[in-house]
Amino acid sequence: MFQKRKIIFFILFLLILVSGCGYRFAGTGDFPEGTESIFIPIFENRTSESGLEKQVTDDLIYEFTKNSKDILARDIDDADAVLYGIIRSIGTKTISRVDPNTSSERRVKISVDMKLVVPEGRVIWREEGIAANEAYSVVPDDKYRTVQNGQEAISKLSQRLAEKIYTRMTDNF
Repeated sequence: MFQKRKIIFFILFLLILVSGCGYRFAGTGDFPEGTESIFIPIFENRTSESGLEKQVTDDLIYEFTKNSKDILARDIDDADAVLYGIIRSIGTKTISRVDPNTSSERRVKISVDMKLVVPEGRVIWREEGIAANEAYSVVPDDKYRTVQNGQEAISKLSQRLAEKIYTRMTDNF
């Protein structure tokens, strides 16, 4: 009986200790400087990949909508801050080969710079070089399938970048 009480007391002590430590999941904090509404314009695309700016912007808007329903402003004039993004680079690199002249897998990498600006022009949050990458298969005899695999990798990569941007913006520890 005494042993059972000790175990229950120990478990309760641990629960109190863990609940009071202030731990929370990444990306569940507040926006910088108490920002309550953000407008996200289309990203600036400094790469040769057409349409990438729309895809990355749309995925970021989706990520904000999914996690903070009322944070997005419909118009730049209604926003406490504007989140600007620049797609700096996109690159593809072979990561495995069948033979010296034939790739079997490639990796695509995208890098973006972000800044959150209040109406008076002051930058309240900035993050440069946010990057993510995704591998995809190369089909040696099917160029169309290889291009399709690359586009699917870019799509996954864009979603991952959106998650990363949102998490970094709301991390306040």
